Amino acid sequence: MPISASPAAPLVPPRVLTVAGSDSGGGAGIQADLKTMLAHGVHGMSVITAVTAQNSLGVQGAWELPVEAVRAQYRSVVDDIGVQAVKTGMLASAALVETVAALLAATDAPVVVDPVGVSKHGDPLLAAEALDSVRQKLLPVATVATPNLDEVAQLTGVTVTDESGMRRAAGEILGYGPRWVVIKGGHLPGDPVDLLTDGTEEHWLRAPRHDNRHTHGTGCTLASAIACGLARGQDVPTAVRAAKEYVTGAIAAGFPLGAGIGPVDHGWRL
Repeated sequence: MPISASPAAPLVPPRVLTVAGSDSGGGAGIQADLKTMLAHGVHGMSVITAVTAQNSLGVQGAWELPVEAVRAQYRSVVDDIGVQAVKTGMLASAALVETVAALLAATDAPVVVDPVGVSKHGDPLLAAEALDSVRQKLLPVATVATPNLDEVAQLTGVTVTDESGMRRAAGEILGYGPRWVVIKGGHLPGDPVDLLTDGTEEHWLRAPRHDNRHTHGTGCTLASAIACGLARGQDVPTAVRAAKEYVTGAIAAGFPLGAGIGPVDHGWRL
C-alpha cells in the first residue's frame, strides 16, 4: 500500500504577552496591544492589571486587580504557552509593579517597559508612591524602556525642551538599569524625533509630523510593536525603527471617535 504523507504541523507564530490595563474605548492599553500584535503577525496574549472606564474624553474610573489575579494570569500563560517577548503598560500601584517585575526577572524573554504614568488626557494611571518601584524594580529588568517626556519628568525630574535634553534624560533613565531606552520626543516642536540609545550607540529616529489630533494609544502601540520585532528575533535598533514606521503610519490614519481624541489606526497596513 502507498504510504500517505503526514500533514505538516501548522506553524506557531511568535508569542507576545502584554501586561497592562484595559481601555474600554479600545484605543490604548490591552486592546491597542493586541491589535498591534495581530497587525504584526504574532500571537498576542494578555495579563490585565487594571480595568478602566475610558473613552475619547478621558478616564472616568480605574480599578486595579489584586496581585494574586495578576500573578495567576501571568503564570497561566507563561508556564503553558511560553513567550518570546513581554510588554508592560499600566501597572497602577507599587504592589503590582513589584509583582510584575519579579515575574519578569524570572522569565527568559526580552521585556519592553512602557512606564505609563498618565493618560493622553492627563489622567493619572500610576500611584505616586509607585515611582520608586518603577525605578528600582521594573526598569532594571527592561530590555527597552519607552518613556515619553512627561514620564521622563516623573521618573527623573528632568524637563526636556530640546534634543540635548533628550540625551541627558536618556542617561538618567539608563542609570536605573534598562539595556536600552527610547526617549519619545513627539511633544517637542517641529517634526517628531525619538532617541534610542544604550549609552554607547545613539539612533535618532525622525518622522514627518501629521496634522491629526487622533493619536490615542501611540505609546502602547509603539511599545507593543517593538516587542513584536524582538519576538521575531530582530535586534533592538531594527525592532525600534520598524515600530516607529508602523506608529507613524497609524498616526497618519488615526480617526475620530466620540467627542474627543480618537485612536490611531492599528490596521492601517491591512
